[in-house]
Amino acid sequence: MVKSPYAVAAIISIICIALFYLGLDDLLAYRRDLIFDGQYWRLLTGNFLHTNAWHLVMNLAGLWVILLLHEQHYRAKSLAVIIVALSLMQGIGLLLFFPETKGYVGLSGMLHGLFVYGAVLDITKGLKTGYLLTLGVILKVFYEQTYGASSEVTALIGARVATEAHFVGLISGLICLASVYAVRKLKK
Repeated sequence: MVKSPYAVAAIISIICIALFYLGLDDLLAYRRDLIFDGQYWRLLTGNFLHTNAWHLVMNLAGLWVILLLHEQHYRAKSLAVIIVALSLMQGIGLLLFFPETKGYVGLSGMLHGLFVYGAVLDITKGLKTGYLLTLGVILKVFYEQTYGASSEVTALIGARVATEAHFVGLISGLICLASVYAVRKLKK
């Protein structure tokens, strides 16, 4: 049994790298029309695919940096559950609220959720930096919703940056955290 959150990150990294080299995008990418045709797994699996090597490297680096920032909040099982929940919420959020998004791949939406989840946990543990991290990610996502992503990142990943995925991820992270607290409160 996996006991370290770093082992979970390593497994996610291996899955993403393997999927990148296996070229299963046609089978696994988030594709709105195919999800409505019954291919529901795409709500989850699209998160683990990437457009090119730069996209993959940036997303995996983001995963590891977030884990290094907030490792104190996670055990292996909780991190795995949160990653799967955020990834699924990401797919469902895009499907329900962004019908113009026909296709999507990448971890970045889930990463925004994981980042805000950890930042708010920092606040609850008395870490003042949590306020700065939370404000920073909210401002970043607001900026992207207003002005779009940078042309440099778009060129680097070879695709339009799905800023709506970052928004959905941010909201999903907050919902996930609120759900955890609600369940804990009900258990008391």
